[in-house]
Amino acid sequence: MPGNGAMDTSCPPTTPMAGKTHPGQHSLHPPCGILGCEINGGEKNYALVGDRTPRSCHYLHGGRNRHVCHAAARLEMGSLWEEFNRLGTEMIVTKAGRRMFPTFQVKLSGLDPLADYVLLMDFIPLDDKRYRYAFHSSSWLAAGRAEPAAPGRVHFHPDSPAKGAQWMRQIVSFDKLKLTNNLLDDNGHIILNSMHRYQPRFHVVFVDPRRDSERFAHQNFKSFSFPETQFMAVTAYQNHRVSTSQKEIGAPSQELPDPAPLRRSPS
Repeated sequence: MPGNGAMDTSCPPTTPMAGKTHPGQHSLHPPCGILGCEINGGEKNYALVGDRTPRSCHYLHGGRNRHVCHAAARLEMGSLWEEFNRLGTEMIVTKAGRRMFPTFQVKLSGLDPLADYVLLMDFIPLDDKRYRYAFHSSSWLAAGRAEPAAPGRVHFHPDSPAKGAQWMRQIVSFDKLKLTNNLLDDNGHIILNSMHRYQPRFHVVFVDPRRDSERFAHQNFKSFSFPETQFMAVTAYQNHRVSTSQKEIGAPSQELPDPAPLRRSPS
């Protein structure tokens, strides 16, 4: 079921871009975890670049590299996301880690078919508040200041890196991504605070083969944010309408086997 999406019609200029938005998505300044690619001794090492993005940043900034400036992402299952967003999406977080439902899936276009790309996601707080659910009014209420931010992490799509042609061939699904509230998690899951609101962000990163690629890290990515994917992290569903909708839709078991990886073309 196709969702929302938009794309740039031309590459950004070589001078810094002014803010610009498209319906249903935003591109963002470099997030925590956006990377450059260094070639050391024939091996590719993905170097993390520091977070230079204000937490409240919701404006567009696309990469200026020709390999990413035309990249577009369309959110799949858009109507399902919008339905849950209308109710107030809640995502379960557990100590062991829980997969997202709905699953974050996108259809990509505008990539260079022959270039290599890394795809990843991160999650940013939507505000500086923690919340509680008022059952008598069936609504979320601010309940004070947010807890200290959980350790910032990114989730790399397991098929990264891959050619643009492979990413565009089929829907890209982040169905291996898990959310946890365990601050000591050592499984690489995304750590979130329960009763806090979050915005998922999706990033397309061109694997730059130049030895000094870190110099161009701010140009080699493009980021997307879909407002309808915002959610409240919870340890158990608070809004009965959300849990009822999950049952009616037939949310898949969290213990399903991992999906098959992308089919790679012979090199």
